[in-house]
Amino acid sequence: MWQAIISGVTLGCILALSVGPVIFTIIKQSLVNGHVGGFSFVAGVWLSDILMVIVANAFSALMAELTEYTTLIAYIGSAFLLLMGIFYLFFKKVALRTDAEGQLIKFRKREMMKIFVSGFLINTLNPSVLLFWIINAAAFATKYTFNERVILFSICIAFNIIADVAKVLLAGRLGNKLTINNISIINKVTGVILVAFAVVLLYTAIFVKDAAVLTNH
Repeated sequence: MWQAIISGVTLGCILALSVGPVIFTIIKQSLVNGHVGGFSFVAGVWLSDILMVIVANAFSALMAELTEYTTLIAYIGSAFLLLMGIFYLFFKKVALRTDAEGQLIKFRKREMMKIFVSGFLINTLNPSVLLFWIINAAAFATKYTFNERVILFSICIAFNIIADVAKVLLAGRLGNKLTINNISIINKVTGVILVAFAVVLLYTAIFVKDAAVLTNH
């Protein structure tokens, strides 16, 4: 049991500290749109992770077959990141979410849903995230019982959620000091980062056979 707990914490640390398009977008959403935007985005990421963990453990044999399609998933993921990057670079409108009196404008449900869906898609269309869960689910299936794996992956997801909450809160605190010029710079930096990850993902899918080297979160 203790080994499963330790493995869960270790896996959670790896996931929380991994560098990829998700972490930069979490920071961007939290800076520009505050806590609501940040939490809407990470909620989509969490749902994506939870679904992949459940499916990877329940249908490990079936999920293993999906590794044959990681190149296709990488193409789709890189295209999605590229489009988002271009959008932030050239088309994203710059605005402060405050009224004339400086009061924070509340998010509409439709806006929150759009941010939520973007978080879900960025995470789901990253083939390294899929491989991360499949490989670990297969590895732990032979070492731990079902109940131990439930504990292991629950701790892993919980640890990652806590880390994401901390990122949102820390970045959101700086959001009140933003100006339109600063937001414009953040959008362009985010766009460059997403385009860079799209290029790396595409290059890796074409020229690198070992898909495990792809960036994770």
